[in-house]
Amino acid sequence: MLERFGQDEDAFSVADQSEIMEAMSNVNNTMSLMIGGIATISLLVGGIGIMNIMLVSVTERTREIGIRKAIGAGRGTIMLQFLIEALLVSLMGCLAGIGISWLILKITAVVMNNTMSFTMDMKVVWLSVAFSVLIGVLFGLYPANKAASKKPIDALRYSG
Repeated sequence: MLERFGQDEDAFSVADQSEIMEAMSNVNNTMSLMIGGIATISLLVGGIGIMNIMLVSVTERTREIGIRKAIGAGRGTIMLQFLIEALLVSLMGCLAGIGISWLILKITAVVMNNTMSFTMDMKVVWLSVAFSVLIGVLFGLYPANKAASKKPIDALRYSG
C-alpha cells in the first residue's frame, strides 16, 4: 500500500473489526446509562405524583378518617386503606402504560406492512408491574402514615 500511494502513510488507514466493536459497545453502554437515568427520573416523578394525589385524598377525606377512627378503626387499618389506594393508582398507571405500549407495537407493525414482527416480552411486563408496586408502596407510605396518625377528635372537627 505504501508503494502504491508513494510512501504517504496518511493516504490510507487500517481499521480492525475489534475497534469498531469496541466503539459500538461504548455507544451501547452510554445509551443504556442514559435510558436508565431517564427511567429513574420518570419513576421519581410518577412517585411524587402518586404521593400528591394521595395527600389530596387524605385531606379531602379527613372527616371520613375521623369517623372510622371514632368507631374503632386502628392505625394499621387506616394505613392499609391508603396504601392499597396508592397501590391501585400506581397499578392503573402501569396497566395503562403497558396497554399503550402494546398498542404502539401493533400500530408500528401495521404501518410497516407486517414486514417486521414486534412482541412484548412478559419478563419486561412483570418487571414493570413489580416496579409499579414498589413505587406505589414507597410513595404511598407518607400519605398513609399522615392519615393514620390523625386524632379522631381533630379529624371530626375538620371542616375543610
